[in-house]
Amino acid sequence: MNIYTKLIFRLQSNGRRLLVQQQQKINSSIPLLTTSIREASTGPTLEYDAPNAYKFHMLDKGPSTHVSCTREEGLDYYRKMQIVRRMEASANNMYKAKLIRGFCHLYSGQEAVCIGMKAAMDKNDSVITAYRAHGWTYMMGVSVTGVLAELTGRKTGCAEGRGGSMHMYAPNFYGGNGIVGAQVPLGAGVAFAHKYRGEQNVCVALYGDGAANQGQVFEAFNMAKLWLLPCIFVCENNGYGMGTSSARASANPNFYKRCEYIPGIWVDGMDVLAVREATRFVRDWCVSGKGPFIMEMATYRYFGHSMSDPGTSYRTREEIQDVRKSRDPITSFREKLVSAKVATEEEFKEIDNEVKKIIEDAENHAQNDPELHVDELYSNVYTSPPANFKIRGCDNFTFKEISK
Repeated sequence: MNIYTKLIFRLQSNGRRLLVQQQQKINSSIPLLTTSIREASTGPTLEYDAPNAYKFHMLDKGPSTHVSCTREEGLDYYRKMQIVRRMEASANNMYKAKLIRGFCHLYSGQEAVCIGMKAAMDKNDSVITAYRAHGWTYMMGVSVTGVLAELTGRKTGCAEGRGGSMHMYAPNFYGGNGIVGAQVPLGAGVAFAHKYRGEQNVCVALYGDGAANQGQVFEAFNMAKLWLLPCIFVCENNGYGMGTSSARASANPNFYKRCEYIPGIWVDGMDVLAVREATRFVRDWCVSGKGPFIMEMATYRYFGHSMSDPGTSYRTREEIQDVRKSRDPITSFREKLVSAKVATEEEFKEIDNEVKKIIEDAENHAQNDPELHVDELYSNVYTSPPANFKIRGCDNFTFKEISK
């Protein structure tokens, strides 16, 4: 017999107020959430209602607002979000120590998007994103060491130290891309490949609110609809395109409503379970042959646009702290699990210690693994170079034989 124990609590409203100001979308206060614990065959299950987690465009019916997860799923999602958060904290520290150079865009605050979406995806689905790519790189199969070593330019990086922050790759993961919005039409092309091959898979093409006004984004929308491509266009709206709020930069900040011929959904991107359920719904839509879909993930970034941006000239420190306290995707999910007695504080402390050790080990590798030799500049220019093939250097007197 199932036994239900109910606990009702109210979330703080400050984080919601911030999203109202920045995105001009949320017109109601945070609802009461009913959290329950249920004894299932696999253990206790967290359940709650989130009636304001979604908004629809050109849809009569959307995903269920009653979300749930098993104990095992909840602990797994928490662990992965913590890994991404601490990995980005490590990248922040190494950048300030000048161990990482060049561009570096951190994903801290947006973890529920990549963890929630990946939980609803098939292993053969494809992903392509912009330059805030570290979290997605990890979720697509690259180890923490592979991410951090790539940031420090080491041979054990996922691209052998050649790509750095914005150009990481993995099977079915087509990168980080450094050109604003350029990944969106590429994502449509990957979706075309899935359809051409008769595969029941989708391509998730992610872009930020700052890229949402790019002309190539709308060109990709048009082509994807004409050919009914299985492409999920995802706007990760963290409220700011570089240092400009979405409300100031976009005449229509409702990014899920940007297309008159493609359905869309707004999702609370700080709720990992709401993200997962919305992605399940949208993925089913796309693989059923109905064509593309637009998702807007309402989220928030804690750091600046990049490491060169302190992130406090266009917003206050109080605003950032307000979101951390009231809307943080990790602490809020942890509180739900603890309040529903699905997991204990001691278990989370164990996970935190485990994650800390993973990050420390990866950081040590990233700082001490060998760098690429300068001669590696000549490799990976041709796909299958013949034996004893040489490439000319920067002058007429320098030639290097390459092996790959």
